[in-house]
Amino acid sequence: MSIPAPRAVLELLKPVTWFPPMWAFACGVVSSGVALQERWWLIIVGVVLAGPLICGTSQAVNDWFDRHVDKINEPHRPIPSGRIPGRWGLYIAIIWTILSLLVATVLGIWGFLAALFGMILAWAYSAPPTRLKRNGWYGNSAVAICYEGVPWFTGAVVMTVGTAAAGFPDWRIVAVALLYSIGAHGIMTLNDFKSVEGDTRMGLGSLPVQLGVERAARLACWVMALPQVVVIALLFSWGAMWHALVIAVLLAVQGGLMLRLLKQPKALAPWYNATGVTLYVSGMMITAFALGSMNLMAS
Repeated sequence: MSIPAPRAVLELLKPVTWFPPMWAFACGVVSSGVALQERWWLIIVGVVLAGPLICGTSQAVNDWFDRHVDKINEPHRPIPSGRIPGRWGLYIAIIWTILSLLVATVLGIWGFLAALFGMILAWAYSAPPTRLKRNGWYGNSAVAICYEGVPWFTGAVVMTVGTAAAGFPDWRIVAVALLYSIGAHGIMTLNDFKSVEGDTRMGLGSLPVQLGVERAARLACWVMALPQVVVIALLFSWGAMWHALVIAVLLAVQGGLMLRLLKQPKALAPWYNATGVTLYVSGMMITAFALGSMNLMAS
């Protein structure tokens, strides 16, 4: 059996998908309110773990168990195109899983458990017998938690490893991470629009397949917007009024963009991902700074 070229392996791990969990990890770091001095090495380890390792693993796992669907939707991908030959796709997924968990051991018990939880969801999403992606409700939830909630939680935890404040993050950090994870469910739904035909033929129940593109787009918009409304209300109640106002403005702009999206949801989903989702993740960082100013986990 031939060995895949490094370029094909890198394409299998999909670097373009690493940004969301790395950004969420950065939000967790900021939200902890802990000074960054002398913790750079832990931050770097966490960023690498969130992006190239755990997210990269999830992409390899997904591509291996989705290779038959990709023959229809994306035949140019490394596995269906033959650039990742034989069972190398599976071998890479297993190797990257083991490497990810080994690296996670340096992040303390909560950091390791968060990484383990994310890895379990990554395999459960794509691999039988669970294969959560067969149903858009469950599958999108798993991806949203892995992309937003788990790395945010991990980022907050990492900043207190080895300090007197080490432990489970403050409930406000966990609540906000969960809310943005719920909103990310809508983002995952928009991502499914590009593969409606292949998902239909292969029996995958993505939300655009189950509900139709128009209804799925409306649902995605509500799912993205409502958690942000709750975040705004929480920040107001916690005294972070200026941060809440900025996020409210970002949400209002998203609302205008959503109205355009709903006119041609399938065609405009990539456009919205480049505009509305950018505003969404900007609000995440603003929220993180609001939480960080409260010094919720500072020793």
